[in-house]
Amino acid sequence: MAQKNTYSGFPSIVWPKLYNIQFEKVKDQLGDYDKPVFSAEVRALNGKYVSLPGYMVPFDNVTKGNHFMLSSMPLNACFFCGVGGPESVVEVFLKAPIAYTEKPILVSGFLKLNDKDPDKMIYLLADAEFEGLVEF
Repeated sequence: MAQKNTYSGFPSIVWPKLYNIQFEKVKDQLGDYDKPVFSAEVRALNGKYVSLPGYMVPFDNVTKGNHFMLSSMPLNACFFCGVGGPESVVEVFLKAPIAYTEKPILVSGFLKLNDKDPDKMIYLLADAEFEGLVEF
């Protein structure tokens, strides 16, 4: 099992729970991969409406969109920069597009757990809404 990361971002009751995950090495017809093993605490959040603070990570350098990654950490320390693990990001599907910002934001939506589709992140936020910027 991989080393467990610890959440240290904005005050949130959900992010620390999402970090409570382990991975197991499995093999399928496409090869080896790390399959998420969700804790009971995380499984209890599946399908629930949750709010998450974080930083936008847009796809393909777009300036506005409704599909992006939300990182629990700033971009220079996020999963895609090699610092955090996959538990530190959520793939967001907003109901309406918003302009990209480097400032932290708050989004709310229905959390979906993904341990089957390797083309998606392990956490998805569906029917999500932009709640605003996070002030600190």
